[in-house]
Amino acid sequence: MAMVGRSFSLCCLPSQAAGACPAKPTILRPSFSAVAPLQCHPPTHRPRAPSSFSFSFSFFRCVRGMARSDNGVSRDGQKSFPLSSTCLLKLQRGDITKWSVDGTSDAIVNAANERMLGGGGVDGAIHRAAGPELREACWNVPEVRPGVRCPTGEARITGAYRLPVSRVIHTVGPVYDIDEHPEASLRSVYRNCLRIAKENHIQYIAFPAISCGVFRYPLSEASYVAVSTVKEFADDFKEIHFVLFSDDAYSAWLEKANEVL
Repeated sequence: MAMVGRSFSLCCLPSQAAGACPAKPTILRPSFSAVAPLQCHPPTHRPRAPSSFSFSFSFFRCVRGMARSDNGVSRDGQKSFPLSSTCLLKLQRGDITKWSVDGTSDAIVNAANERMLGGGGVDGAIHRAAGPELREACWNVPEVRPGVRCPTGEARITGAYRLPVSRVIHTVGPVYDIDEHPEASLRSVYRNCLRIAKENHIQYIAFPAISCGVFRYPLSEASYVAVSTVKEFADDFKEIHFVLFSDDAYSAWLEKANEVL
């Protein structure tokens, strides 16, 4: 009597367009078909089992290849640099509103304006992702002068609300063509953000490319200031991240990190 065997069919689906709703997952179900009866024959030889060493080595190479590309950058574009024996600097492309580590000791930095009530670019994206509670929290930050809650170079901290991190640190970077000392102001941005993070027991912090949008700070100069300044805090954090939205910003930060570190 013929035996019944199982065969599976795999459907290849077209890739989804950016922003489209994910397609309903296809469930692969077994189909049954008749196959020829099994014929038993005595083995003519016994195949050699692979050694545990060769299996382990092959598995290691496979896993390493999945995580890293040939130049040491991970497949998602993340690159790590040791700042000290206990702290890593990590660079990656991506959306900072989706970044998190543990939700309890992590914070993202918002490139805000002096009013701290939302704006364009990363500021607007963070406010949208955090929800209206963030704007209310910023509204309650005392003004140091009319219309100014956070002067250029300083930092303020609030809750993160609907974001996956525990806190948001708001800072105001210099406008490159207007600030008389843009490098000093940008260094103050990073130092004050890291100081307030340390005071609030933050262990993981992520920065965007501050002042590199409408404030027109050149990427090459801004990346040098950023990398060289966060290096001063190498003993105070477990990880310092830069989550960079554009390929140009990521390339600039990667180049400077390779030079400075």
